[in-house]
Amino acid sequence: MAQYFHVHPDNPQARLIHQAVAIIREGGVIVYPTDSSYALGCHIGDKAAMERIRRIRRVDDRHNFTLVCRDLSDISNYARISNLDYRVLKANTPGPFTFILPATREVPRRLQNPKRKTIGLRIPDHKITQALLEELGEPLMSSTLILPGEDMPMTDPDQIRDRLEHDVDLVIEGGPCDFEPTTVVELEDGQATITRQGKGDASAFVS
Repeated sequence: MAQYFHVHPDNPQARLIHQAVAIIREGGVIVYPTDSSYALGCHIGDKAAMERIRRIRRVDDRHNFTLVCRDLSDISNYARISNLDYRVLKANTPGPFTFILPATREVPRRLQNPKRKTIGLRIPDHKITQALLEELGEPLMSSTLILPGEDMPMTDPDQIRDRLEHDVDLVIEGGPCDFEPTTVVELEDGQATITRQGKGDASAFVS
């Protein structure tokens, strides 16, 4: 049975954030709010937790996970970034964008695109997410909370608890989120290609 934390969206309670991160470190799978939609998250090094997320979403081993990061220094640890890419990232983070970049050796192979060796990274503009990342001290492995047979992410925390209370370890209720997932942008030497239009103004990436 999943735990259920009511966390204030503007002033996250430190005690609850600490407990949530302890669950992540112990191999738990959590549901948490972001600046786009609710997401599933687990520890970056936990293969079993990652497989649980795959089962919840019913996706295969080609599914692309995202590393949710605190800031640009986190991103630079896990992706190879040119100077032009860095400028694009700096101008558009934090925000509801997922950037596809070449992965470094710090990224477990199971998280990389098997052919292109890339990884999705993002820096959310959300206080609960940022509090979790600050306490965790490393990125959170994440996937948008879209259940099998659905086209849009789940947004209502009570419905999430009803559907997933036996599948996850924690649901963080941080208020309603949007229906839209992130906009996905592939970056290569400052050249941006939009591969999924979601939340966020993508006009900055269109030349």
